[in-house]
Amino acid sequence: GIEFIDSYVFNKAEYVRFNSTVGRYVGYTEYGVKNAEAWNSDAGILGQEQAQLESYCKHNADIHYSAILDKT
Repeated sequence: GIEFIDSYVFNKAEYVRFNSTVGRYVGYTEYGVKNAEAWNSDAGILGQEQAQLESYCKHNADIHYSAILDKT
């Protein structure tokens, strides 16, 4: 399967991340935890992240996978 990770970084430190396998945001700092709690309670925001997995990741993975198979 495909795993989509959307990381948010400030001053080179990741503070919150969406992971499609978990299906929610995880915070790594106090600020990140607060953002994760807010975003996880918003079905619209979670839906946008899941849509990225479907529309961008899976679409492009199919293209790259086909290109790789064509060369073998």
